[in-house]
Amino acid sequence: MKILVVDDSAIARKFLIKSLPNVEGVEFEIKECINGLEAVNIYPDYKPDIVFLDLTMPVMDGVEALAKIKELDPDSVVYVLTADIQKSTQEKIMALDAKKFLKKPPSKGIIGDAVLEFVKTMNIG
Repeated sequence: MKILVVDDSAIARKFLIKSLPNVEGVEFEIKECINGLEAVNIYPDYKPDIVFLDLTMPVMDGVEALAKIKELDPDSVVYVLTADIQKSTQEKIMALDAKKFLKKPPSKGIIGDAVLEFVKTMNIG
């Protein structure tokens, strides 16, 4: 399973990667990006199964990156992580068809549950 982790914080990226659950029969291939532009640029070739996307980043923020990823792949599975929990932000993200809106910092369990939910829907593992 290919996972793309997009966050300008190396600490946040490492925490998220360490939070991935152990799923029997599933191996994770992980790529990291430090901003939305990097994510948009590698998305077509990498074709991740799941994208974990921060909102507040330099160069290209998560809102713009989400919109561009959805243009490239309307069926993309994007989990947005942000400390901005305003209702207007949540509505904007969900209108762009994010899979889930996760409050930052997420717990290990929240990340694990999101991945396990995806694995179940795809009948892998």
